[in-house]
Amino acid sequence: MRSVQAAGGAPLSGAGPARPGNRARRIALLVVVATVIYALDQVSKFLVVKFLEHEEPLTVVPGALVLTVIRNAGAAFSIGTGMTIVFTVIALTVVVAIVRTARQLRSLPWAITLGLLLGGAVGNLTDRIFRSPAPFQGHVVDFIQAFPVTRFPVFNVADSAIVCGGVLAVFLAWRGYQIDGTRQTEEEPSGSGAEQAVEPAESRDGIPEHARGEVPEQTREQAGDRSRERADG
Repeated sequence: MRSVQAAGGAPLSGAGPARPGNRARRIALLVVVATVIYALDQVSKFLVVKFLEHEEPLTVVPGALVLTVIRNAGAAFSIGTGMTIVFTVIALTVVVAIVRTARQLRSLPWAITLGLLLGGAVGNLTDRIFRSPAPFQGHVVDFIQAFPVTRFPVFNVADSAIVCGGVLAVFLAWRGYQIDGTRQTEEEPSGSGAEQAVEPAESRDGIPEHARGEVPEQTREQAGDRSRERADG
């Protein structure tokens, strides 16, 4: 069966590629997810800047969730401050890479994953391009502080989407799910069924048929006597 599959061009492992019509639907899902994340990110930043900046932190859930506005010149979770232009270039590269990868997209889980990454990357990139202090050097608005006693870095909706998308990407790659809708699985172990070697047949005197011509007559008689003794016993 495996030789027939190989001759016919069928994959030996994993599911076959999804129908071409799935590509348009998966790309549409990616765009929807990215748009929702981007809208949530920008609207939330607009609201907190308007109502909470230069104000006391707003406690939403005591000990668990506080809203406090800061301006972040670094990457997600206030990492790498002082490298704003570098992170702007990285964000642009990520956006271009996701758009190029989407041309092969036929997987539903990967459509959601890339949508989260794209929406988060574009959300923070918008801040870097348009916010103060200068174009392409803007500081990202962060405002979500989870469990303040742990001193966990302040983040925003875009950061959350990027982290969730990254975790999903690692999980999908680990499970073998491909962007084109196929899935890699381990090859079946060899030596099953018809592939196993057939043991040579033996005659009633215990000597393989293919070796009878190579065994002296006396040896065959002795083997025959032993076979008859076992039968009489």
